[in-house]
Amino acid sequence: MLKKEDLAQLKARNITENQVENQVAQLKRGTAFVNLKRPALLDDGIVRLNEDEISRLVKVFEEDREFYRFTKFVPASGAASRMFKNLFSFMEDGQENDFTDKFFNGLQHFAFYDDLNGKVKQRFGCDLNEMMSNNRKVEIVNTLLTEAGLAYGKLPKALLKFHHYDGYDRLALEEHLVEAAHYATDSDDCAWLHFTVSPEHEQMFKDTVNQLKGKYEQEYGIKYEITYSCQKPSTDTVAIDANGDLFRESDGSILFRPGGHGALIENLNDLEEEIVFIKNIDNIVAEPKSEATILYKKALAGMLIQLQQKTFEYLEMLDDGCLNDTEINEIVAFAKDKLMIDIPDFVMDYNEIEKVDFLYNKLNRPMRVCGMVKNEGEPGGGPFWISNLDDEISLQIIESSQINHSDTQQEAIFKASSHFNPVDLVCGCWNYKGEAFNLTDFVDPSTGFVSSKSKDGKELKALELPGLWNGAMADWITVFVEVPIETFNPVKTVNDLLKPMHQ
Repeated sequence: MLKKEDLAQLKARNITENQVENQVAQLKRGTAFVNLKRPALLDDGIVRLNEDEISRLVKVFEEDREFYRFTKFVPASGAASRMFKNLFSFMEDGQENDFTDKFFNGLQHFAFYDDLNGKVKQRFGCDLNEMMSNNRKVEIVNTLLTEAGLAYGKLPKALLKFHHYDGYDRLALEEHLVEAAHYATDSDDCAWLHFTVSPEHEQMFKDTVNQLKGKYEQEYGIKYEITYSCQKPSTDTVAIDANGDLFRESDGSILFRPGGHGALIENLNDLEEEIVFIKNIDNIVAEPKSEATILYKKALAGMLIQLQQKTFEYLEMLDDGCLNDTEINEIVAFAKDKLMIDIPDFVMDYNEIEKVDFLYNKLNRPMRVCGMVKNEGEPGGGPFWISNLDDEISLQIIESSQINHSDTQQEAIFKASSHFNPVDLVCGCWNYKGEAFNLTDFVDPSTGFVSSKSKDGKELKALELPGLWNGAMADWITVFVEVPIETFNPVKTVNDLLKPMHQ
């Protein structure tokens, strides 16, 4: 399958021949659908907190935060082009529809309005009102999206103006700086953030942050420590053609494609940070409306701290050995009731050494507490109990693409789900000895997704790595907590910026 000249290409990307062979085998097999056992529901996999519990967990976070370092991890490498998909179509054909009507009717309410107005004046010698009156809407969109104007169609979402305030505007990036100031600071009043960026935007990111951060450091009385990383070339994946052979470029070289957000488990692993908040770049609100978001971030972190402290205490006991039945039963009850770990009945028939070994391995894993929002028709992954290839049952975040929808039983389980994943995670990445876990040890590689694409008019099958919060965290201790819908405000299309939480 591999030619001599391919080996240099693999070496340059730090990819092994074995990786390529495994990926090709996976592409030929196709997507391995998950085996859903049942949806995770309230009182069966999802915890609902009352006001007293929220207050108590926030207090745990506030009192114990000085002993931890928190980092906010923001996947921010995606270009904003999909956000403007409908406007690109309009620029091509000039056909107005409900989407374009909403866009133009709300034009003055976008945070980028003044910038767009200035560019339009510069290009055409008249303002947006005159352009609208003369029905020059295609030229308005062209000025917004292309390099002749604001180039919003090519910029990353992070560098777009999301929110308008009295006298100024904020980029999506700025709102993450502000949010981090509220909950991701350490005992030295330092807020730690990490952005994953694409190589072509990295310098622009750094320049923008360097221009802005002093303003917010002064405003919130903190310092920022901000780092960046790009998706590694070693996480790119191969594709196959219609004959099942490696898909090659016109010059004969192997085609490599980005492996999807699951590749970012490598970036997260390289950080070796203790507790990490994960949130997407576009799920951010205007600061005056962020109260619920900040409250629940602190509550989720408080729950993680509380669960970790107890888990570490039990791991110390298990490490020492010589536990009696009462202590073992106490650990089993905690693992089942608090950590949502499924422990088969036959484990209780093990001898003491086997029980200790089993429980130690189950508890000595990275931990994540994940917010889950009540499903109100939004697309995205959801919480389920699944059975893996070893018949182990666990809680997982599952995407629709991982499910065999033609299987009536699996489809019924999928439709019975009550919540979905807003990507609101707090992750504990160190073990009870204070050492960073190797997070790549906890990935389920079989959960990669195969999709049909085309390039240069030729069909290909492409491989996406297990998603960052899906298969890349398949073997983590997972706890789901219901969070309110107000904490989920993604900007998937430009018109989402007209919703109340962004105004």
